[in-house]
Amino acid sequence: MACCAPPRCSPITTAPLRHGYYGSLGLAVYRLATQAELLVPVLAPKSLFSPSGAPELEGLLFGGVSGVADGQRLRVPVDSRAGMLVPYLGPGGARGGTFRYFSAADVLDGKLAPGTLRGAIVLIGTSAHGLQDVRTTPVSANYPGVEVHANVVASLLDRRFLAVPQDAPGYDFVQLLVAGLLLAFGLSMMSAPRALLLALGTAAALIGLNTWLYLGAGLVYPLAGALVMTALAFVLNMSWGYFVEARTRRGLVRLFGNYVPPQLVKEMQADPRRYSMQAQSKVLTVMFCDMRGFTELSERMTPAELQGFLHTVFTRLTAIISAHRGTVDKYMGDCVMAFWGAPVDMPDHATLAVRAAIEMSEAVRELNRANRGSGRPPIGVGIGLNTGVMSVGDMGSDLRRSYTVVGDAVNLASRLEGLSAHYDVDIVASSETQQSVPAFIWQELDRVRVKGRVQTVTIFTPIGVLGAVADGQQDEQVAWLQVLAAYRAQDWDACEAALEALRRRDAKKVLYRLYAQRLASLKLMPKTPNWDGATRFDTK
Repeated sequence: MACCAPPRCSPITTAPLRHGYYGSLGLAVYRLATQAELLVPVLAPKSLFSPSGAPELEGLLFGGVSGVADGQRLRVPVDSRAGMLVPYLGPGGARGGTFRYFSAADVLDGKLAPGTLRGAIVLIGTSAHGLQDVRTTPVSANYPGVEVHANVVASLLDRRFLAVPQDAPGYDFVQLLVAGLLLAFGLSMMSAPRALLLALGTAAALIGLNTWLYLGAGLVYPLAGALVMTALAFVLNMSWGYFVEARTRRGLVRLFGNYVPPQLVKEMQADPRRYSMQAQSKVLTVMFCDMRGFTELSERMTPAELQGFLHTVFTRLTAIISAHRGTVDKYMGDCVMAFWGAPVDMPDHATLAVRAAIEMSEAVRELNRANRGSGRPPIGVGIGLNTGVMSVGDMGSDLRRSYTVVGDAVNLASRLEGLSAHYDVDIVASSETQQSVPAFIWQELDRVRVKGRVQTVTIFTPIGVLGAVADGQQDEQVAWLQVLAAYRAQDWDACEAALEALRRRDAKKVLYRLYAQRLASLKLMPKTPNWDGATRFDTK
């Protein structure tokens, strides 16, 4: 087989080697083809990165090359062992298309057309696997050894070289340092998808820079170490995140799983570092829900029956609280305490609490209808709602702790729950809760001073969702506001006339009967200056 380099130079001459240097086949062919007369090794100065600190071979210098301007010399970069990086032009072999291949048998038999090889550099070698001259190269696993020399000759003719610069170790150190710092800080602060993008982007930047230097300047810098470091950093970060985050998530479920609805726990697991048992002050909405008629019920039931009944009721009420993203604080006898807005932030916590309270009230009525045939007395609920600043977190002693809320706003909700029976309504909410839920129509019940507080509190009960309340009910609320205005202005006659009109509409309503009783007493007493119309309650 004959391998021909492109015909870009004069035929090979047989000029002898000089100065005692013996080159490889490709180097010798080029020297003879160009009639180069001088081959001198070039030593690099002492390098900071060389193991011994001694000068190293970094190139070969040709002089007297034919076909170039006088005095111009060719410098071939080599490593310390005089090895040259081969810039392969393409895949090897007769089908590779880089060099022309001719069968040696055709040459010997005279089948080759005359003049075919004229003006060409011809290398004679083998390409069959059995003849032991097939090599593994970066461009092919089966590459004819003779074509490696052809690539060397073509590189020398084209003056197209690859070189490992003397500062390659320093470059490698810098790229490892920069990429390592970027990944160390970036991966630790990013989610898994963004961390993957950062790792891929870093690898792409390293490959792009290396390719640009390779194609643009023929410089070969280390790349494998930086790519391996990038891959290891990503894998280690993901592994650390998997094991540590999994442990953190398990701890989160262990801490909050008994208090918080499962859907909120799943939200918390997305970023467990945001949540802790540490106490903090937040604006939340708290609920107290107490059963009415529980004492009479407990007298008619055995302990086992009472336990089963409470389990049924609490399971239903707790499911409603969880469905509205509430956190169950505790069960206190026949009372359930819950709050909204922690540990997961939710701007509509007051609305969620009101919707839950209305649904809980309806659920108890459904239970009464289901138990009507069993002879059990019906039960009712009294629900107190308040929105305000309270402390939430892990509270308790060294012996027993719980995730709960405390503060004056919590105490007020408990007091409001106790007022529900007085006004014969299921739900009593503070003005703070009422103002936080403008999507509902509310009936103002009263201004009160509850035990333990000096300030008056305006209390309300929800009538229904805005737009879903009948016109008659809305008219009734307008008339009721007129009653309250006259009542607080101590205009007893106007108040009584407006109230009587409402009582004719609904004579059984306890709220109207209650105000009628107050009017009967207040009309017998002189008017009080600066009266705010508040009712004082000295019991819980």
